[in-house]
Amino acid sequence: MKIEENVDLAPYTTMKIGGRARFFVRAASEDEVAEAVEYAETNSLTLFILGGGSNVLISDLGFDGLVLQIALKGINSAEFEVPCSELRIDSNSELETRNPKLITALAGEDWDKFVSHCVEHDLAGVECLTGIPGFVGGTPVQNVGAYGQEVSETIVTVRCLDRRSQEFVTLANDDCGFTYRTSIFNSTERDRYIVLGVTFALIRGSEPKIVYKDLIEHFGERQPSLSEVRDAIFSIRRAKSMVIDPTDPNSRSAGSFFKNPVVSKERLTELQAAFGRLPFFEFGDAAKIPAAWLIENAGFTKGYALGNAAISTNHTLALINRGDASAAEILALKNRIQETVETKFGIELQPEPVFVGF
Repeated sequence: MKIEENVDLAPYTTMKIGGRARFFVRAASEDEVAEAVEYAETNSLTLFILGGGSNVLISDLGFDGLVLQIALKGINSAEFEVPCSELRIDSNSELETRNPKLITALAGEDWDKFVSHCVEHDLAGVECLTGIPGFVGGTPVQNVGAYGQEVSETIVTVRCLDRRSQEFVTLANDDCGFTYRTSIFNSTERDRYIVLGVTFALIRGSEPKIVYKDLIEHFGERQPSLSEVRDAIFSIRRAKSMVIDPTDPNSRSAGSFFKNPVVSKERLTELQAAFGRLPFFEFGDAAKIPAAWLIENAGFTKGYALGNAAISTNHTLALINRGDASAAEILALKNRIQETVETKFGIELQPEPVFVGF
């Protein structure tokens, strides 16, 4: 295990913002992860787990502890079938009728590379999640989702280091407490588990999931292939600057900065009575309101700037670094948006990124 000191963290994030880490370790094996955790505990250092840096905002003062980047690489291409009855996973009609293939990716693997691998091998179940920056290990933490698909639909197990017992453990899908953008890893058991690898159940030769409005309109009555869906979503994301591109200043972001708020049907009725026609999506017994609509109708336009921080000119939910933005400027913009939306609609927007060193 190599320990570095005073490491600039900004280059490790998609926002390109943040101060220095007092100590930094890049762990390429499970043993190195365990060694780094032990080092932090022995030396009374606060520990932060870093993946691909796509969902974090790091303080301008940096992090006065040990930053541990998970760099375990590898995709198990030797997929094998497993009877559906053996899977402890949420009900899925496709999985119930066909024996899925299991495929494992280690936590430090690039997520989009993994999606590309699955599509190339005709394995359906993650094709709508293409173009999302970051590492595989971050996907179960946030229950990453887009275009009508979530990783919780196909995750079978998550291999972790349990910091409480100091043992390697494997959690089944229903141990992970998946809900909208939430899991035990970022809620009830925050800071307990370090994700090391994820096993997915995917279906070879299955049709792609087409439930998102833009995709339905794009393909019409035609049934596209997995690769066609991947290409279409990648193009949509690129047009919104939601694909990392060094030539596109709008892509210096943490992706969607706010979650779509979920409200009761009663609250939705009240909002409709007050503000007229209001977009929403059915979400069980509740309703999900697009955060972008709330932001725009609170008076914030694409490109709205506050110092060197701004709303993307292509995507209302993305807060971007226009060049030399500080974390403080991003926070000031976040706070102004939250306060204005809450004043007008009575809804508190919840941020998606993890705030480090504040």
